[in-house]
Amino acid sequence: MKGQTYIILALIFALVIAVFAVINVDPVQVNYLFGTGEAPLILVIIISALMGVLVTALAGAVRFFKLQRENRSLKNRFKESTNEDAQSTNADQTYPVADRQGEGSQSGDSDSNVK
Repeated sequence: MKGQTYIILALIFALVIAVFAVINVDPVQVNYLFGTGEAPLILVIIISALMGVLVTALAGAVRFFKLQRENRSLKNRFKESTNEDAQSTNADQTYPVADRQGEGSQSGDSDSNVK
């Protein structure tokens, strides 16, 4: 549901930008870092919106990759701790098994006495 809401809001935003851009088609003076020029306002609006989308996408990508790296690190730490727990559990289980074998031989002796 969250993905659908995001897509719907993005489409509404794109529609609003498109309508706003189409209404404003007059040429305007644009001041660049290295000079000035004239361009239709529709291009200025669309290029500005696309640059905003690009900056937002880059920021989101950086966050995504940081979270992905953290997730991978946490999964590796979890696997290591699980392996350590399994090894310690296996070591703990060796002693009771030996005790049970000793008990089994005693009960075997009692069975032979019964016969």
